[in-house]
Amino acid sequence: MFVAHPSFPTIQSLLPSISIQSNKYSPFLDARPPFRARISCRRPPPRISAGSGKNSELEMEVSGSEEEAIEDETDYSWRGGGFGEKDYDKDPEFAEILGACLDDPDKARSKLEERLRRKRNKILHTKMGSASPMKVTFNKFDFSNSYIWLEFYIAPLEKDVTLLCDAIRAWHIIGRLGGCNSMNMQLSQAPLENRPSYDAIQGANVTPATFYNISDLEIQDNLARIWVDIGTNEPLLLDVLINALTQLSSDYVGIKHVTFGGSEHENWKENLKTEEVGYSVHRI
Repeated sequence: MFVAHPSFPTIQSLLPSISIQSNKYSPFLDARPPFRARISCRRPPPRISAGSGKNSELEMEVSGSEEEAIEDETDYSWRGGGFGEKDYDKDPEFAEILGACLDDPDKARSKLEERLRRKRNKILHTKMGSASPMKVTFNKFDFSNSYIWLEFYIAPLEKDVTLLCDAIRAWHIIGRLGGCNSMNMQLSQAPLENRPSYDAIQGANVTPATFYNISDLEIQDNLARIWVDIGTNEPLLLDVLINALTQLSSDYVGIKHVTFGGSEHENWKENLKTEEVGYSVHRI
């Protein structure tokens, strides 16, 4: 029958003590990566003896390398929302934004909006066309001196701006060459059942409708404007532009509202003409 010696330690004393250390602070209070919960084994006393003789001596040692191995196996990084320690190391700007969320939410929001504005061309986007019909209004439109305002659902990307400029440039070229003259619509007004015919003398004697001048396209965040001097009161020119913008809005970049006329717009800031606020000028 085995009788434990009075000096023999209990089972609990033989087991290494286990402690759990965790960060008690919110991850938004500090920009540093505190999100680490660690389970570690503290090293027990280097030697535990049972009995009084050499043969009864029980030795148990936990080496530093074993302790580190245990710690590494139970170590993990917290990645709530997809942002962990490595992400902070690679993107200190975003760490600073998160760190300011509780102290100054408005400042953090403005910094985040500025960051998205600067990097929006590098963000993957799905098709940006809109299924909602584009609204068209007229505000004291003058054919010889007026702005055309375009309000987008979101700030257009660089590729969308390029496509929009190409469409406006083509519209201006066709108009400047007199291609949109409603006074000479011989084929569209001819009966469909007859063979098409064209009277060259009639076409040459029609009063010309020439597009005079156009400015560069200005964009400020999700609002754009362009100044036009069409010269003659030619509604067909406006129909051609509206049809083109309707297709652009449906297939490529959603246009919420197009306004013909008006020297001012409630969302346009004349004194904000820097890249930081999303202002840019594009040649037509």
